Amino acid sequence: MPQRIRISQGVTKGLLIQKIQPQYPVLAKAARVQGDVVLSAIISKEGNIENLQLVSGHPMLVPAAIETVKQWRYRPYLLNGQPVEVETTITVTFELTQ
Repeated sequence: MPQRIRISQGVTKGLLIQKIQPQYPVLAKAARVQGDVVLSAIISKEGNIENLQLVSGHPMLVPAAIETVKQWRYRPYLLNGQPVEVETTITVTFELTQ
């Protein structure tokens, strides 16, 4: 049985049980910076974020996205009834509201 499998962002969204919204960085808001921060993540067998790596995103938004996603919790992903570590991509969207 594999130690870790890669699954899509859509599948992991269905496993998300605790999602905290990021605080919009003050400087980014003042500069009217918005967009997506894309992170590569390892989710443990217990559903915790183990490792986050930046894939892309505006430098003003990245720290807030990473701090927020570290607090997210997932239901364990089961393969043949056994929890396995998961590798996936997580996108955090920062959008200015009017």
